[in-house]
Amino acid sequence: MAAPGENLRINGERLWDSLMEMAQIGPGVAGGNNRQTLTDEDAKGRALFQSWCDAAGMSMGVDTMGNMFATREGTDAGALPVYMGSHLDTQPTGGKYDGVLGVLGALEVVRSMNDAGIKTKHPIVVTNWTNEEGARFAPAMLASGVFAGMHSQEYAYDRQDGEGLRFGDELARIGWVGDEKVGARKMHAMIELHIEQGPILEAEGRDVGVVTHGQGLWWLEITLTGKDAHTGSTPMNMRVNAGLGMARITEAVHRIAMSHQPGAVGAVGQSNVYPNSRNVIPGKAVFTVDIRSPDQDKLDAMKAEVTRAAHAVAAELGLGIAIEDVGHFDPVTFDAGLVTVVRAAAERLGYSHMDLISGAGHDACWINRVAPTVMIMCPCVDGLSHNEAEEISPEWAAAGTDVMFHTVLEVAGVAA
Repeated sequence: MAAPGENLRINGERLWDSLMEMAQIGPGVAGGNNRQTLTDEDAKGRALFQSWCDAAGMSMGVDTMGNMFATREGTDAGALPVYMGSHLDTQPTGGKYDGVLGVLGALEVVRSMNDAGIKTKHPIVVTNWTNEEGARFAPAMLASGVFAGMHSQEYAYDRQDGEGLRFGDELARIGWVGDEKVGARKMHAMIELHIEQGPILEAEGRDVGVVTHGQGLWWLEITLTGKDAHTGSTPMNMRVNAGLGMARITEAVHRIAMSHQPGAVGAVGQSNVYPNSRNVIPGKAVFTVDIRSPDQDKLDAMKAEVTRAAHAVAAELGLGIAIEDVGHFDPVTFDAGLVTVVRAAAERLGYSHMDLISGAGHDACWINRVAPTVMIMCPCVDGLSHNEAEEISPEWAAAGTDVMFHTVLEVAGVAA
């Protein structure tokens, strides 16, 4: 099949307008968004997305995890669909583009196909995956993980947020429990467009990132149990300080990640001490360790070393300790054939590009286990993400979406 002509582009202004309109739902306090999964704001964002899909002539399917699938029919009734998409949920202090660009960029591809009168052999499906962020309900990429068979739906439904509300109950409350069995859909391929969430593309002056691999990760939730005591009247040698244990383990995580350079990262992200009073020695600390690497051996080694170090700290300080695995996926290698198609599309369109390893987890990392998958990335200013100051340019958004447009046309096959 001949590749689509280089003059074929999406409507960048319409894409940008859609991004800005979606950003009006669940505004943050500092210019970004707070549209956490299964909140009323998430429901409003879903409804707006569905209205746009309806206007573009697509039919909507929803599965029992709330994943949304908007289908544009192909000319070959027996051909498996080509999927594009990402997520509409955000961090509590999230940006306007993380995930949203991938969903609305995919919608713009369909709109541009409609404008140009292009029909494809394979159907096209635009997807909004539920709870990619994992900010309200851990782990991240929860619904795509159920779709790929990595979690059971029962496990997902039983996840609780910080207030003890269950995922399954909240999904029902906002009215987005669909009737499709999760994972029943079969895919010809999936393409996910996303902002880089790192500084490399901007620093290198490249328009597009061709994502070849994704880092694997472990999230370890550590609970340390000591003894609440008065900070002023308890002798230093009689304290059982869970906060001190957390501090020492935090330093150990940094040291372990540094010892596995290059290609390894680690930090303590979420942390809480109890009773969290200024004059009480913490009797309990609960915190999450995040370690990542694209190298399986390094990832396995770091997990083992962090676990050993945490137990050693607890033993030295007389603390109780429990470690729970709350998130994990192995390093990902994306489909080589699709990577070649993305690279060729960027070349044909005249966009500067480079290969990238994704530092963050994405729904594509799970879907890669059940279908050929690839990711495309666009730069973001200073590499900043998971922050209300997250920013991209309209030109970057259009470039990444143009590459996705050409990629999906080649993979789905333009009908004669």
